[in-house]
Amino acid sequence: MKWRLVYHDSVPDQSSRHLSSAPVIAVLVAWMALCVAAVNSRPRVMPEAEVENRPNQLAEDGFVSSDACQTCHPAEYESWYSSFHRTMTQVALPGTVQADFNDVTVPEVPGRPMRLERRGDEFWAEFDDPGWESPGAEQNRPRITRQVVMITGSHYQQIYWYATGHDRGLNVIPGVFLLDDQRWVSRSAVVLHPPGQSVATLDGHWNAICVACHTTSPKTKFDTPFRSKPFDQQTIDTTTTEFGIACEACHGPGGDHARANRDPFRRYLSHLSAGSDSSIIQPALLNPKRSSQVCGQCHSVWEFYNPSDERVANWEGFPYRPGDELTDTRFIAQPMQNRREPMLQKFLAEDTEFVRGSFWADGMIRVSGREYNGLIDSPCFRDATEPEKTLSCFSCHAMHQSPDDPRSLETWAATHQVSSPGSGDEACVQCHATIESDVRAHSNHPVESSGSRCYNCHMPYTSYGLLKAIRSHTVSSPSVAETIDVGRPNACNLCHLDKTLAWTGNALYDWYGTPPPALSEDESMVAASLLWMLKGDAGLRALTAWNLGWQPAQEASGTSWMVPHLAELMNDPYEAVRYIAYRSLRTLPGYTAFNYDYLAAQRERVGRVLPALQEWRASTVSRQRREPELLVDTDGTLRTDVMRELFDLRDNRPLFLRE
Repeated sequence: MKWRLVYHDSVPDQSSRHLSSAPVIAVLVAWMALCVAAVNSRPRVMPEAEVENRPNQLAEDGFVSSDACQTCHPAEYESWYSSFHRTMTQVALPGTVQADFNDVTVPEVPGRPMRLERRGDEFWAEFDDPGWESPGAEQNRPRITRQVVMITGSHYQQIYWYATGHDRGLNVIPGVFLLDDQRWVSRSAVVLHPPGQSVATLDGHWNAICVACHTTSPKTKFDTPFRSKPFDQQTIDTTTTEFGIACEACHGPGGDHARANRDPFRRYLSHLSAGSDSSIIQPALLNPKRSSQVCGQCHSVWEFYNPSDERVANWEGFPYRPGDELTDTRFIAQPMQNRREPMLQKFLAEDTEFVRGSFWADGMIRVSGREYNGLIDSPCFRDATEPEKTLSCFSCHAMHQSPDDPRSLETWAATHQVSSPGSGDEACVQCHATIESDVRAHSNHPVESSGSRCYNCHMPYTSYGLLKAIRSHTVSSPSVAETIDVGRPNACNLCHLDKTLAWTGNALYDWYGTPPPALSEDESMVAASLLWMLKGDAGLRALTAWNLGWQPAQEASGTSWMVPHLAELMNDPYEAVRYIAYRSLRTLPGYTAFNYDYLAAQRERVGRVLPALQEWRASTVSRQRREPELLVDTDGTLRTDVMRELFDLRDNRPLFLRE
């Protein structure tokens, strides 16, 4: 029904209801009163600058935030909005918190159980005070209740930060929520670290460290260096243009660009022009070195130079801007290239395990999130002389999905924003055209098989992070000699997990003329994967356990022999190794419903694993492989005597991987 006001004398419109002004005004007054009441009943949205219990998002110094980009760049905005870069850091709200906080008790944390509750749109946690240092019985440790205000992560896990009550400083609650498993675990259970050692929780850790790479244009202030004096005696004052990795993290400050393009003539002329817009940085149009540094500002092992260095004398916040030379303001650690430099010597003096926790013995990166270190050590980047033939981050990845990409945005984001939905060899064949013309002659594998994909042989899964294996990002060739000298798995044996190093050495010699190195009896007679699982350090065991669940490796190696060896790793002293082994076991036929808790007490874990072993022993001859290199006798009996001998040679040095 339509209502209209008639303010003059006229013949009434018979097609609509004719009202006098008085009743209608009364209706309008009543309607306005209801609107005012509704507005007044809504909770007041606090301006960002007034928020005191967490860092603020404040656009300044030429930054304008991603909101200013959306109108003119809707497609780019949409693909960025769907990426995990955007949700790397979020405010804890009902739409962002994926864990259940409704009267939940979490026993898998140090000390007494953590208790969670929801108060309207707020999330609260009660737990043992991590800062309590008084001597005495642990049960005397006081409890604290704090509001959860920030989140890190949205792809594999969510880490929750609470307000400390001091100058917008944050600390982390003792539990982490695993998204795939939909369960809470302790913080120590999601990182690879020595058993029995707790993972430190430090007030201000987010403000001092995480803010650098998990936000856009961060600023944080400590009166003196972080941890040099008590946290509550320092001024922190942390702000950022935007939480998460947003548009201006890669394109630089957008204020000049936004102002310049308010002119419609300039805007449309720019669309028609083949040139770049000088008012903004377009990373893909930079030379390969500078474009990759845009990613390297976060994806590398780096440190700021000493504050007394003249290069940092006038810094405010974090000084790097896309297009700058990254090494003007940051030291990129490369142990083989700059081992003698003072910065690296300082790291080693303060932490003798610094290199081992991030790099293999030859300097190749071994942890996730540091892919730039891998790229700059690759000959395709390091030795390239022509920009168009230089490998860069943008050779394989895209920050925005291309219009001709048929994948959904969710699939594109979940596959690490790899630019091509094809075979993945496109970046390589630009330079290696002769190989493309006859792939089988080079790979010695069927063209359509995983063994003919460039990255499977030249960028294998030899880095670790987030409870899984990551590709190395250093282009290299399979080498048995490197495996022996460095300890790093080679691509051949990461796929052919059932083969020995001798088998690989002979194949590389037959195919490429690579001289096979001298091998010990074990290296000649026992599958390389079993040597890594039984003798290797915790990081090597984690990588091997993950590759046992990798489908291409299962297709190449078979799976019937894997059960007892994964079962052994499910009793590993490192929680991360146990978790990965369990996940791989569940990919094997007949074990998809196998139930096991990697955080349970040892007796309970053993009680769950024994039935799996008994089932494996009872399996038919057709399901079991009985080969000496797999440590299974011809009668189907495990060679536990050899396993014990190899186990006694295990690298048991404590290992903390700094992912």
